Amino acid sequence: MDDSYTNFPTSHLVGSVPAVVTEEKNSYKPQAAPTANSPILPPNNGSNAGRGYQTLGGEGDGEQSTNKWNGVFSVSSYTEYFNVDTDLVLNRLMSSLNPTTGDFFSKIDANPDLYGLIWISTTLVFVLSSIGNCATYLMQSDSNSSWNFDVNYVNVAACSVYGYALLVPLGFYFLIRYMGISASLIRFWCLWGYSLFVLVLSSFLLIIPVEFLRWTITIAAATTSASFVALNLRTYVQSDDLMIILVASFALQAALTIFIKMWFFS
Repeated sequence: MDDSYTNFPTSHLVGSVPAVVTEEKNSYKPQAAPTANSPILPPNNGSNAGRGYQTLGGEGDGEQSTNKWNGVFSVSSYTEYFNVDTDLVLNRLMSSLNPTTGDFFSKIDANPDLYGLIWISTTLVFVLSSIGNCATYLMQSDSNSSWNFDVNYVNVAACSVYGYALLVPLGFYFLIRYMGISASLIRFWCLWGYSLFVLVLSSFLLIIPVEFLRWTITIAAATTSASFVALNLRTYVQSDDLMIILVASFALQAALTIFIKMWFFS
């Protein structure tokens, strides 16, 4: 065979296989994981596909707000404020009868309760409506006029006692917060609730049909109850306007005691 055929370049023929060219393989280097400072964007899937990437936590803000309001109206959220035993309640009741110490907030700091507020207020309503009618009966026993049970005593006692025990601490709470001082509404309700205990005891003594003795008991009860609130607020609130708070708390507490005397035992 002629040598010209053997020297023909085969790379241009159809179906020819080109020579294998060995190239140095590049080593694969995996991409480094994102650092802590790298932004992590949430996936953009589903119904929000046309809105682009959303900020983290944006979808849960509404749910968190809803859960917070659900906690306010949930009974289980307040169970911790009724976790008290008999010895603890008795200790706090005795503290309300000794206002000079002024250490009530330190005693309830770890475990403020609403049990005293509800229990003492309800007891005072019952005592005023019942003992008040008994006192009226004793005052009219010497006269020939007939005596009837006055059911309005229940309404007046409930409105005055519950309204005072709930609204007055709430007003002082907003006043103190307005002054830029941190305050706890639960602790204020606890303080004012136990301050009413001395009024329960004095109501039993006001049944005595002697007007001078009644006024003496009223003044003593008003001084004890008002001093208990004012002296404990003095240790709790540190402000230049402290005197205004003390005078206002003392005056309101004394006014409630005098109102009880004038309305139920006159």
